[in-house]
Amino acid sequence: MKIGIYAKSVRDNKHEIGFSMLCNALAEQGHEIFCTQSLVDYIHIHLSPNFPVKAFDFVDAKDPWLDALICVGGDGTLLETLSLVRDSNVPVLGLNTGRLGFLAGMSVDGIGKAIGDIQKGNFTIESRSLLHLETSVPVFDYNFGLNDFVIHKKETSSMIVVHTYLNGEFLNSYWSDGLIVSTPTGSTGYSLSCGGPIIFPKSDTFAITPIAPHNLNVRPVVVSDNVVISFEIEGRASSYLTSLDARSNAIAGNVQMAVRKADHALQLIRLPEDNYMDTLRNKLNWGFDRRN
Repeated sequence: MKIGIYAKSVRDNKHEIGFSMLCNALAEQGHEIFCTQSLVDYIHIHLSPNFPVKAFDFVDAKDPWLDALICVGGDGTLLETLSLVRDSNVPVLGLNTGRLGFLAGMSVDGIGKAIGDIQKGNFTIESRSLLHLETSVPVFDYNFGLNDFVIHKKETSSMIVVHTYLNGEFLNSYWSDGLIVSTPTGSTGYSLSCGGPIIFPKSDTFAITPIAPHNLNVRPVVVSDNVVISFEIEGRASSYLTSLDARSNAIAGNVQMAVRKADHALQLIRLPEDNYMDTLRNKLNWGFDRRN
């Protein structure tokens, strides 16, 4: 099989061990290994100068030559794989060497079994919807996000007003520190920390969650993902911050922005023991009350 490996960093001990174990396990079983150029250089310096690995930038949808991509890290690392697989439908599996890990479900101890399950086809594919950001001027090199799109005031500025529309129809003016539009996948991220709801992956919805709203009766709302959500920003500052997953850029207040559901999705590999409801209970410590 042709398997790609991606890691944001392998500098600390935990990431290095997981990355090295994965590379060695794949090589021992005769798989073709592909990495970004920086990781190829790392492998040749730290593992072996003759280690069989090839460099790649991303997978083209016209020629989806990779069988799978495995990322080493936490959920933030998995988010970055989106720009590598793009709309190729190459399935992605997360090796969790981070902390929380809602998306990266494979543990370092389970590398051997996971590779065996992938070889045997003993897994399921879970399609995760993406956000597509459209702007009147270029803001990001890659305008798709798995988790969320965020409009945020700058650190020292006062609150902003985000006028929000659904298919051109006025919804609300959010007077707050900012606004989050999250996918079901992103509902357990920044949106959750701001009081947003947990949404199951195949719910076909977006959550719109204000960040520290001035009016306490303004609550998060859940809308269908077949709408286009557009924004107008008002405030004292001349520029604001926008984020698409882990990428952030400053924009002028007159930039027109809208988000909608992307035409393609991210394909996540789910191993037999990987269950979303188990993940929720374990990661959020549901039912683990020390008083009992």
